[in-house]
Amino acid sequence: MAISKKAGKKTAPKSGGATKVAKADWKEGFKKKQTGVSDMTLLTTIDENSINDNLKKRWNVGEIYTYIGGVLISVNPFKDLGIYTDETLQKYKGKNRLEVPPHVFSIAESAYYNMNAYHENQCVIISGESGAGKTEAAKRIMQYIAAVSGGEDGSIQEIKEMVLATNPLLESFGCAKTLRNNNSSRHGKYLEIMFNTHGEPIGAQITNYLLEKGRVVGQLENERNFHIFYQFTKAASDEQREQFGLQGPDAYTYTSRSKCLDVQDINDSNDYADTLNAMRIIGLSNEEQNEIFRMIAVILWLGNVEFQEMDDGNSAIADTGVTDFVAYLIEVDSAMVQKVLTSKVVETQRGGRRGSVYDVPLNPAQATAGRDALAKAIYNNLFEWIVARINVSMKARGASTQVIGILDIFGFEIFEDNSFEQLCINYVNEKLQQIFIELTLKTEQEEYVREQIKWTPIKYFNNKIVCDLIEERKPPGIFAALNDACATAHADPAAADNSFVQRTAMLSSNVHFEARGSQFLVRHYAGDVMYNIVGMTDKNKDALVKDLFDLVGSSGNQFLQTLFSDRPDPSSKKRPPTAGDRIKASAGALVDNLMKAQPSYIRTIKPNQNRSATEYDIKAILHQIKYLGLQENIRVRRAGFAYRNTFEKMVERFYLLSPSTSYAGEYTWQGDAKSGCEQILKDTGIAKDEWQMGVTKAFIKNPETLFALETMRDRYWHNMAARIQRAWRNYWRYKNECARRIQRFWKNNKEALEYAKVRDYGHQILAGRKERRRYSLLSYRRFLGDYLDVNGKNIVGSDLRSACGLGTEQATFSSKVQILVPRFARSSIVSPRFLVVTAKAVYIAATSQKDGQIQTSLERKIPLVTIKSISMSNLRDDWLALNCNASEEGDPILHCCFKTELTANLLTLTQASISVLIGPSIEYAKKKDKKAQIQFVRDETITKDDVYKSHVVHVPSGEPPSSTSRPAARRKPGIVRPITQGKLLRAGGPSDKGKTSRPKPAAQPLPGKSEQFAAVRPTPVAPPKSAPAPPTRNSVPPPPPPPPKEPEAELYKAKFAFEGQEGEISLKKDDTVELVEKDDNGWWLVRKDGQEGWAPNNYLEFVPPKPKAAPAVRSPPPRPPPPPSVPLAVVAAPIPASASKPTVSAMSVKSLAADVSAKPVAVFPGLAPSNGSAAPWKKPPAASANGSSSSTPASSRPSSSLGVKPPPPVATKPKPAPPPVASKPSSGKPPPKPPIPTASRPGAGAAPPKISKLSAPAGQMDLAAALAKRAQKIANE
Repeated sequence: MAISKKAGKKTAPKSGGATKVAKADWKEGFKKKQTGVSDMTLLTTIDENSINDNLKKRWNVGEIYTYIGGVLISVNPFKDLGIYTDETLQKYKGKNRLEVPPHVFSIAESAYYNMNAYHENQCVIISGESGAGKTEAAKRIMQYIAAVSGGEDGSIQEIKEMVLATNPLLESFGCAKTLRNNNSSRHGKYLEIMFNTHGEPIGAQITNYLLEKGRVVGQLENERNFHIFYQFTKAASDEQREQFGLQGPDAYTYTSRSKCLDVQDINDSNDYADTLNAMRIIGLSNEEQNEIFRMIAVILWLGNVEFQEMDDGNSAIADTGVTDFVAYLIEVDSAMVQKVLTSKVVETQRGGRRGSVYDVPLNPAQATAGRDALAKAIYNNLFEWIVARINVSMKARGASTQVIGILDIFGFEIFEDNSFEQLCINYVNEKLQQIFIELTLKTEQEEYVREQIKWTPIKYFNNKIVCDLIEERKPPGIFAALNDACATAHADPAAADNSFVQRTAMLSSNVHFEARGSQFLVRHYAGDVMYNIVGMTDKNKDALVKDLFDLVGSSGNQFLQTLFSDRPDPSSKKRPPTAGDRIKASAGALVDNLMKAQPSYIRTIKPNQNRSATEYDIKAILHQIKYLGLQENIRVRRAGFAYRNTFEKMVERFYLLSPSTSYAGEYTWQGDAKSGCEQILKDTGIAKDEWQMGVTKAFIKNPETLFALETMRDRYWHNMAARIQRAWRNYWRYKNECARRIQRFWKNNKEALEYAKVRDYGHQILAGRKERRRYSLLSYRRFLGDYLDVNGKNIVGSDLRSACGLGTEQATFSSKVQILVPRFARSSIVSPRFLVVTAKAVYIAATSQKDGQIQTSLERKIPLVTIKSISMSNLRDDWLALNCNASEEGDPILHCCFKTELTANLLTLTQASISVLIGPSIEYAKKKDKKAQIQFVRDETITKDDVYKSHVVHVPSGEPPSSTSRPAARRKPGIVRPITQGKLLRAGGPSDKGKTSRPKPAAQPLPGKSEQFAAVRPTPVAPPKSAPAPPTRNSVPPPPPPPPKEPEAELYKAKFAFEGQEGEISLKKDDTVELVEKDDNGWWLVRKDGQEGWAPNNYLEFVPPKPKAAPAVRSPPPRPPPPPSVPLAVVAAPIPASASKPTVSAMSVKSLAADVSAKPVAVFPGLAPSNGSAAPWKKPPAASANGSSSSTPASSRPSSSLGVKPPPPVATKPKPAPPPVASKPSSGKPPPKPPIPTASRPGAGAAPPKISKLSAPAGQMDLAAALAKRAQKIANE
């Protein structure tokens, strides 16, 4: 059973405390309905057909992943489903596999979490046949680990990039197109990613297993060689083509013999670019890359060396130009190449002494075999060098604490002709199957013993007998017999094969082995396989002749020398290890590594052999189900119980199903998690033989029981959904009414506020230097600006716009003014004018009468840039002068009752570049070079405004210069109208009888949340009234009641009658209540007569505290004897607030103000935030700025973005629960490059086979029928 997690984090339980449990989520009832079952341990019938039917149903709808407990089954879809995006990856980050659908990311997350949480090495074993998706699964695990493992350090990011770069590099050199798979891994690899104590990757290491090097020299028709050969011949640079004489893939025998040069959905040129980029990321230098591709060219040209038979039967080189070019590439003498390929040196020995040495010529078949052996050896050693070079680059950058291993191994193979390669592959799969069965059963047995569960052990096939048949030394197994045959008849392959046939007779005592002449049969766990003995001993020797080693040793190419650095010592008498020895040692080391780690399993299945996205081959899949042991795996998993989970998780998921553990969605069980879990199973009517309680977990036997529990849970949520929807609609009606009130208020006041801002700016301009008129300081005085409606459709405004020629220009100020008009040799007079101000100029217009018609004309236009200052007196008059640059017309002297507004407007337009001059007189330019002054005299005889005469203005006293606008007048108090939209108020009034709801049990913290108190306050149950007991003889009269204690909390009085709903408190007018908690959304928690509930704060009025009198000293009353027993009524009595609410009473009550910068929170606890964060009840209590928790009582009601002015909703709102690197090539001068030989170009490949579709089988039994059948069976019993 996987480790449970909460809200994306798995935390080890603290000593003495339970694990944290998340509150039930309403969204669980509306999850997507799945096809089939996602965990096949819950199948009703366990057989291969049922497993196949379930896999087929899910595969047809794109659900390619299925669980068997913790084992992931993957069926290749042969198309892109879009399920490996970063968005999908983030959904699995920090999630338990039971919280999300089956996926390869879930296996990766489980391995990564377990490594960090339990500090144990992890491994992921991926198995399946070729084309089933093993390599893709391994790539996705690497993708996930690289994404979630964190680490900002440069070296860590470099390791991540290297790990991901190994995929395209090893795919190019280790994968090929086969009949079953376009990108088949022709080798096995075990990638170990090393992590530090912080879970960050610091290094990696790759172990390679059994490269299929025979593919280099020959492939079946319509298959291909390794990808790198086609990438190199198609996309090599011009410089490489010139250096290595490179031609197209059709020019080389090793790449064209199978008649398949191109593959659908594979772009060799693009893949070649990816390969070069991967080499760069790994850290391969340009010299190393060049030497790698030189070896590829050597292999290609070796394949084009052809032999012809001479008259004496010996072989000769058909085209010496090819061997000359090969000699050039490997930097040896051409004659030596020809000699080594057409003859061999034989040395005779006599009595341990060295004898004669002979040059024995080779026939064409022997020469071809030697040529192919050299090509295979070069490629195999090159591949191993690349793997070793990758390991050097990915060497750990620090101390490694844990490792995650990813095993991508070849699958079980059964062909028409099976040889030594299939024996090795199937042997490794036997070892892995042995680990799989033993570890799975062992883990299951240990859990049942640990939990003290009664169960019946299941028998299973132990394939150790098959492993011993292949690998054992005493009695000798198949590998030992092969080695003996190679040692006794090493000179002749046919004689060695015959010797092996004779030795297989000794293995017939094993029931899993059967000798059949030149063949033998092994009964593997996945089926019987017939192996062909011909050539098997030669493949087991896997050694080059001495001549070829001498050829390599004489090469001037240091890189080639490095590839063959472990050449056998000719003077050594020790037999070199055979291929069987190496694979057995590799498999043993692999098993040892896997046994040191905690395994996770991915079993891949190939749905058809045609790589079709629609074809489902039932016969082929049934075979894979058999040899993967899926049925056996399910039976082991279900040997005792199909489902198990911790008590806390069981209670968390199913507490809704029992009235004893839940009330209105809240957890109310007061006992421990184990007793609560047992109560749930009893209340749901599940038979006792269907479940058992362990030490820390509950076990459910049959999957139908779990289905029934899940169905009841879904039904609960659907019923709650209707109630939530109803409340949601009412909430929106209420919210809209509040919004309408707020909008109405804002529309009525927003313009006045803007005008008031301009007026305040005017006060700042005068800066207390000028006396004010009384009417300028009225509260309703607003700076409207365009008093003549120049910007509107008024007749006067339209005439002014036309006269001033404003066009589309907008007026910022317009008003009637009076201007001082000078007269020749006489005193100036005051004349009326129109004043218009725009963003560019000040316009002065005059009205005159001509021909009996009144006309308005522009008298003067003053650009704003010419106004240097504005002059005003320090008295309360309305005169001002616009001091402009020297002009013939002089400065205009204006009399404007809106002088302050005009000045503020001009300063705003010019960005305060105009100076405001205030003094006892106004100095202005009467003409261009003539200055004049206007004196201002205080004259109290002037009753209204001011009087101008002969450059003297008489003006009465005004308001002090420091005066500001009067405060706004008090409005008539309106009638408080409660919001009734949304039907959130019940009908009734003070005279109606209060309605009492049924008693509600106290909400308890969920298991693991005992430190946080539940948000919903309990409604105390009144004790039943009973007759008083008669006094006994020795009874002591009760002491007189103590005087009532003055409440320490604030008291409030109800201004209106309020009838509360569930969770709220009903009030009558003038009721006095005690404040318990304030919330910033308009609701307060109050207490009345020992009962708590929520009430709207604008229905309450503060009651000033009374002065406290010194209490009289009283003698203590006599202590009564203790009662003989505690009556039941005492248990049911309400708990005092000081005892039942320690958290609330220990905190001081403060008023909270709304924080305008705060982020919005979820209104309902079931609605998760959209940003992917944890649900409200999963979040820890917020800390204050200084790191300590706030002393203000934590609000248990949701916040609101609405203001407090309108009355709040009066219905119950949901309340959340509380919260080796090669040396450089020799610098010696290489031999001259020979001419590039030509080669014949073979024909094209054959067409692919046609695809046939199969019909679908019938589905499995449906859930309703199974439940009905089971219920009938119980009733009959």
